[in-house]
Order: sequence, then structure tokens, then C-alpha cells
Amino acid sequence: MTKVPLLFVILLFLLSLLSSTTAEIKTLTITSDSRPMILFEKFGFTHTGQVVISVSSVAVFSSVNAPNPDASRLGFFLLSEESLLQVLLEIQQNPHFCVLDSHYIQKLFTFSDLSPPPLSRFNRSYPVSSPNEYSLFFSNCAPETRVSMNVRTEIYNLDRDGSKDYLSAGLTQLPSLYTFFSILYLGFLGYWGYVCFTNKRSVHRIHLLMAGLLLFKALNLICAVEDKHYVKVTGTPHGWDILFYIFQFIRVVLLFTVIVLIGTGWSFLKPFLQEREKKVLMIVIPLQVLANIASVVIGETGPFIKDWVTWNQVFLLVDIICCCAIIFPIVWSIRSLRETSKTDGKAARNLAKLTLFRQFYILVIGYLYFTRIVVFALRTIAAYKYQWVSNAAEETASLAFYLVIFYMFRPVEKNEYFILDEEDEEAAELALRDEEFEL
Repeated sequence: MTKVPLLFVILLFLLSLLSSTTAEIKTLTITSDSRPMILFEKFGFTHTGQVVISVSSVAVFSSVNAPNPDASRLGFFLLSEESLLQVLLEIQQNPHFCVLDSHYIQKLFTFSDLSPPPLSRFNRSYPVSSPNEYSLFFSNCAPETRVSMNVRTEIYNLDRDGSKDYLSAGLTQLPSLYTFFSILYLGFLGYWGYVCFTNKRSVHRIHLLMAGLLLFKALNLICAVEDKHYVKVTGTPHGWDILFYIFQFIRVVLLFTVIVLIGTGWSFLKPFLQEREKKVLMIVIPLQVLANIASVVIGETGPFIKDWVTWNQVFLLVDIICCCAIIFPIVWSIRSLRETSKTDGKAARNLAKLTLFRQFYILVIGYLYFTRIVVFALRTIAAYKYQWVSNAAEETASLAFYLVIFYMFRPVEKNEYFILDEEDEEAAELALRDEEFEL
């Protein structure tokens, strides 16, 4: 039997990583798997919830030491968030305890219910009448056994008109939410185009990249709308998930690139990148490719695959590295401007630039902190019915970040940060003398 600490790690780590999912109709293949617990889905049910499970081509391989495994020791069950601690306590008290014997789970079926070999299949629908967030598990309590099977899951809630809703109870609002934000970004893109057109002389290449960022953000949200809508109605994304991941990849790469280039002052302060700034881009862009591959694997598979946890760790590690890397160019620019201000005699202009980049630095740090830490905390502590709140908070924070950044670096002939007069010059000299602009 698997040791108790391992079961604690398996249950707690998987459930902490997996938020309520869009329970698409999924067909999965398990091959020669010896894991004691396999998590398939995590879903928020209403009082009209349904779970349909179909297994086929089931084969159980045992070792010489355990030639005849008990079929009732292998099976599927639902576990609510409230019952998780009770089950863990039972396991802790009895190292040989089988989760399938717990009174806190909702057992669906065991392998003893399968049709006899060679068909070995089972298909049944189970109603979930108690609204809650449940996790669908497969448990293998038979020692030294490996399992192979094909599993088809279909999890949904029934609406008032009897139609199926394949989105979790806390995520069914996502199509409307993403529609709202996609309209805002399209309007934002139109206004940005108008600003660039009316200030042609002040438009730089960075402003065109910023327009591209808005375009792909809007396209990404439009694909998210279609993806969630088709999953909600039919249980499958109808190919919209592919477009979603394509536009998400382009959008994320553009976002990090724009932040790095603005941080270096490229195109509007200087026409070139230094060697170390090029290296940052050469690090960030390939890492974002890897992060998006990990994102696709995480989103399109699930915790039932053996390497799912590894892909989560890869995504988190790469995201942290990229978030740290994009800060360096901003810090370099601030230090460079501070050194320049001591020698070039343009105190007011340098003070304005330092103020601008310092504000940009604080803004980027705040945005990264909110979207990585605060959003994750909201997703973790929010009740399952309000999982959409974390998505709304993330999109609101992103829109606010874009609005402030685009305003700060908008194409205007007389940027308020760079207006000079004699009084400003004298005041700036004193400010630069008194303040070191340390981060």
C-alpha cells in the first residue's frame, strides 16, 4: 500500500493546482498506470448535476506477489471539498485504509460492476443532487497492480429548459464576461488608432507594436468567448481552443516584448537596443514559447496524465523567470538616466524621464503581483459558485494596466513628462541633487 505522506501530497497538491474546469466531453486513455489515485475532473455542480462515465477495454495487470487483485478495490468516486479533510484523516489513522471504503465519498462504481472479460466495460449516468464542488477520482487500492482502460467522461448541469451546461457552476458566466471585455478592447484599439492617426509625427515603432498587442488581446478574448460558448452548449470547443492558444501565444509574447522595449526606451528615446537588452528578449521570447506549450498541455489534458504536475511546475517556473527578466531593462534605464543627469546639464528632462520610468517600474511590479498572486488567491478562496470573479479581476487589472501604460507612452508632440522651462530646470536640479531615485 502507498505510504500515507504520498497520498497527502497527491490529494492536496493536485486539488490546489486544479481549479474548476470546463468539463468538456473527454475521452481518455490510461495505460499500465500504477498510481493509487488519479484525478480526472473538478467541477461545480448545481442541484441538477449529472456525471456520465463510460469505461472500456479495461485490463488489470498484477505482480507475482498479488496474482488475483480484488476488483472491488478499484473504482471511481466523487469527493467534495468539505469531505477532503475527513478522508485524509481516515488515511492518516489507518495506513492501509482504502478510500473506496470511506463514508465521506460518493462511490460511483468499482471494477466488480464491469461486464465480464473480454469486453470489460461499464456505462452509467449518476445524478448529483447536492450542490457543491466535487472532484472525480479513480482509486487503485489493490497492491502491486497496474491498470489500462479507456475512459469517457461527460459532466454537466441541467438548465431550467433542460439543456446541458458543460461549464462549471462558477464559470458559466465566462462567455458573457469575455464578450464584454472583447468589446472594450476593440473600442480601445479604435481609439488608439485615432490617437496615432492624429499624431502621426510623434508615432514611433513601439506605438505600432502596442496597437498589435491590443489587436491580439481582442482576438484572444473573441476566441475565448467562442471556445467557452461551444463548450458550454455542446461540451466540445469545435476548434476554437486551437485559435485561442495561437492568439494567446502571440498576445503574451507581444506583451512581454512591449514591456521590455518600453523599459529600454526603444524607438521613442533611442533607436537601437543595447546588447544586454537584446539578450533579455532572446531569453524571454523562447521561454514564453515553452510557457505556452506548458499552458496547452495543462489546458488540453488534465491531472490524469502522469506528467501533468511537471508541466504545471514548468509553467510556474518559466512565468516567474520571465516576470523577473522584464524588470531588468527598466532598472537599467533608471540607472542610466540617473548617471546621465549628473553630466549632460538637462536636469528637467532627465527628472521627467526618471519619474516616468519609476512610475512604469512600480506599475509593472503591481500588475505582475496582482495577476500572479492576488488572482491565484481569489481563485483559491472564492466559493465555487464565484470562480468567475478571479477571471473578472484578472481582466480588469489587465485592462487598467493597458490603459495607464498606453496613456503614459501615448504619441503626442508635447509629452507632459518632457515639457521644459527655466523654473522646471532649476527645480529638477535640486530634486536630482536631493533624491537618488533608488528603487
